[in-house]
Amino acid sequence: MRTLDFAPLYRATVGFDQIADLMDRVLTNDAGTQSYPPYNIEKTADDAYRISIAVAGFSSDEIEVEVKENALFVSAKKADEDTERKYLHRGIATRAFSRRFHLADHVRVSGAEHTDGMLHIDLVREVPEALKPRRIEINGAKAIEADVVDA
Repeated sequence: MRTLDFAPLYRATVGFDQIADLMDRVLTNDAGTQSYPPYNIEKTADDAYRISIAVAGFSSDEIEVEVKENALFVSAKKADEDTERKYLHRGIATRAFSRRFHLADHVRVSGAEHTDGMLHIDLVREVPEALKPRRIEINGAKAIEADVVDA
């Protein structure tokens, strides 16, 4: 695997630490360890997103969704099961999981819904008015009146 050295980036820039950390995290993340539960991330509008996670076998009480420090944490733990059940085949995985999604600045969770074995988390990007582009009106040149001296 190829590793990248971000030292030149740190020497030449100020305030871009999050980008370098994100790139480092993405490049060092082992994709094989995070395959459960399956999920989708979709863009539903220009500034709206939806994360859909397959949580078959979990009730709403067993799922926890939390946002802290620009990260969305979704975790679930199955309540104690009946030990009297004897499965011939068990294909529905209900093992505990914890998944983390990093959120960009100004992205907030607007709601969550658990229906038909799917957990849908809606996100919206709300850019503050101070950061939105604004148009500056250009005034016309005013004629400068010179003082006229009568002779």
